[in-house]
Amino acid sequence: MKKYFVICSFLLISCTVLLQVGCNNQPPAQQPAEPAKKELSQAELIERGKYLVTMVGCNDCHSPKVMTAEGPVPDTTKLLSGHPAQMPMPPIDKNSLKPGSWILFGPDLTSAVGPWGISFSANLTPDTATGIGAWTEEVFVKTIRTGKHLGQEGGRPILPPMPWQDFGKATDDDLKAIFTYLKALPPIVNKVPAPVAPPDVAKMK
Repeated sequence: MKKYFVICSFLLISCTVLLQVGCNNQPPAQQPAEPAKKELSQAELIERGKYLVTMVGCNDCHSPKVMTAEGPVPDTTKLLSGHPAQMPMPPIDKNSLKPGSWILFGPDLTSAVGPWGISFSANLTPDTATGIGAWTEEVFVKTIRTGKHLGQEGGRPILPPMPWQDFGKATDDDLKAIFTYLKALPPIVNKVPAPVAPPDVAKMK
């Protein structure tokens, strides 16, 4: 009887060990698959782009202004059309070209002068000749990512106060939405002046 009890006990322990080993060797549970990313419609992309453009303040520099009792506000008839081509430049304090001096903005905040010279905000409407109408999405993304005009290696740099270093950290999806929104704007013909280098600013009266 004692021998029978020992054999049964041995078999019970063996079965327990085998069950534990079997459980430990079970394949890991399958992780639930991530849901597929929803593709936005054209209308949704435009709405997303409008939200991003508004949130990051593109109109602050790229839209001409009208003066109100609360100060300058974007001209809704010329949104994102850049520095007005025919706007006269006010006198410039040449001391502003020295590093450490004040950085000055023009009357409607679409132009700025500093140690880099004079910069003018670009026309972001889809006019083919004076805006981004001929740009592709790839060119737009490269421009924002590299800080070079048209995203070209060796191209002229995008000058202050444009914070391209920050905007370049946006996701591809967000930049695509912004570009889609800009291309949906009414095209406005406005040829923005080219930047003025510091030596040429110093010669201006």
